Amino acid sequence: MAFLEVNIYSEVLGMQMSVNVLLPQKTQGSIGYYEGPVADSIPTLYLLHGMTDDHTTWMRRTTIETYAEIFGMAVVMPTTYLGWYTDMNVGYNYSTFIGVELPQIMHKMFPQLSTRREDTYVGGNSMGGYGALKMALTYPDTFSCALCLSAAFDPHWLPNLKNMVYVTDIFGDMDKLDGSRNDLFHMAEKTAREAANVPKVYIWCGTEDFLIEYNRKMRDKLHELGYDMVYKESPGGHGWLNWQPQLLPMFEYIYDLRVKMEEEQ
Repeated sequence: MAFLEVNIYSEVLGMQMSVNVLLPQKTQGSIGYYEGPVADSIPTLYLLHGMTDDHTTWMRRTTIETYAEIFGMAVVMPTTYLGWYTDMNVGYNYSTFIGVELPQIMHKMFPQLSTRREDTYVGGNSMGGYGALKMALTYPDTFSCALCLSAAFDPHWLPNLKNMVYVTDIFGDMDKLDGSRNDLFHMAEKTAREAANVPKVYIWCGTEDFLIEYNRKMRDKLHELGYDMVYKESPGGHGWLNWQPQLLPMFEYIYDLRVKMEEEQ
């Protein structure tokens, strides 16, 4: 497995951005290298970070590299700082960067990555879980599945945080959030109604997590709309000790999707 610290220039953002990449590498010690029928066949997970973290945190806090190697997947870990993976009301177009520009850059830099929608996933924790579902619902022709751990699906609670005084820079008037492109419940309805390709969704949340009710609300909404969804709860709060054990079930879910897809072809 190769680990690359990549610095790229974003035309969308007009600045340099840092991205960490795990890339399957066939070596004598490889334990899960994926060999597909064509060169550009390696499946890719775009993995997003939470509010207090950045593009380095998944590598520092978890065994993500081990699971990426076992399951033969590339993992792309970008940062959008505290931009909430949105095209900000005042600021930067992080949604367009993650959902449109970044996959294009990665495919040019690493041509062994698959360009197929069925091979492209987006996941994240907390704010990154919000971002994962937002990316999948906004760009359903790019991402086939969203994988959300303890996701902050509803940002209405953000103005209560003292360090989020700039929340209106991100979302604009919070009284106008409902029905906007940043309202994931609205976007779930819109995508279900309009998209040719509706993404699959995987959700996990700890039963002691302060975001559990938002996750249950999203579960009920997606079920009502007929999404292909897996929802899981287990004891735990909002932290890395709870997210680390969820990596294996998450990768197993992706693996099962891939097996089913190959059986249907």
